[in-house]
Amino acid sequence: MFYKPDMMDAFADYETARYVIFGVPFDATSSFRPGSRWAPDAMRKASVNFETYNQYFDIDFEDLLIHDIGNLEPYSSVDETLEDLYHAVRPILKDGKIPIMMGGEHSLTYPCVKACAEEAGEDIGFVVMDAHFDLREEYGGIRNNHACVSRHVRDDITDNYVTIGVRSGPKEEWVYARENGIKYYTADDVREMGIKKVISEVKEYLGCKKIYLSLDMDAIDPAYAPGLGTPEPFGLTDIDVREIIRALAPISVGFDVMEISPEYDNGISALLGTRLLREFIAAHAASER
Repeated sequence: MFYKPDMMDAFADYETARYVIFGVPFDATSSFRPGSRWAPDAMRKASVNFETYNQYFDIDFEDLLIHDIGNLEPYSSVDETLEDLYHAVRPILKDGKIPIMMGGEHSLTYPCVKACAEEAGEDIGFVVMDAHFDLREEYGGIRNNHACVSRHVRDDITDNYVTIGVRSGPKEEWVYARENGIKYYTADDVREMGIKKVISEVKEYLGCKKIYLSLDMDAIDPAYAPGLGTPEPFGLTDIDVREIIRALAPISVGFDVMEISPEYDNGISALLGTRLLREFIAAHAASER
């Protein structure tokens, strides 16, 4: 069940929409600073700040077919919430639309990738921007913890996987990543190589026509986005992330912005996350002209 649709510039009805935005206010497995359940509505509030025109892509959001379906009513259980989310996303994909999720915690990405992979009928790629590997099998006794999402996407859905911005995780995760040939770029790698070279390598490595793109906002340095559940210093810049989104949106069949905890700042993180969401829509729409 969805409720509260009010994202700025999302004025199309569902039937005509190309892009369907929805929120999932769920953060039951948050391990440090809970509060991402407040992010969807904080992002909607932030959206009022932005002009409709995107000069880089020469696109006006008033001309785009965007629908805000509202917030998914979560369960108290992570497993029930993920199951309900999977069944909510499948119809959006079957109707030929691009689902765009506002989290909520990062565990919510799993059912969206699963639905996209099943609808695509092929081995899609998964690109995640994240400060953390999220390669644990379980955390705190919970398999579907937010700290496990990448592990389960790789094990259950696709190993055509790249993570960008990683800089935190127990030794076991770094060893696991090396021993299993996981493709990753640390934030230091991005600084040393330059974001354009990283993007070029990622595209070549993936070699697929469709991906799911996920942004855990803690990929970004907390100097740019302090209101997060698990902030980690020495991260990507906002421009790095914008460039990744611009480059990969055209081949993305789904997108999410996760882990903003708006109570921990004065609205900066929600503003940035919302603008990056809009960059995704603009980049994707420009690729279809």
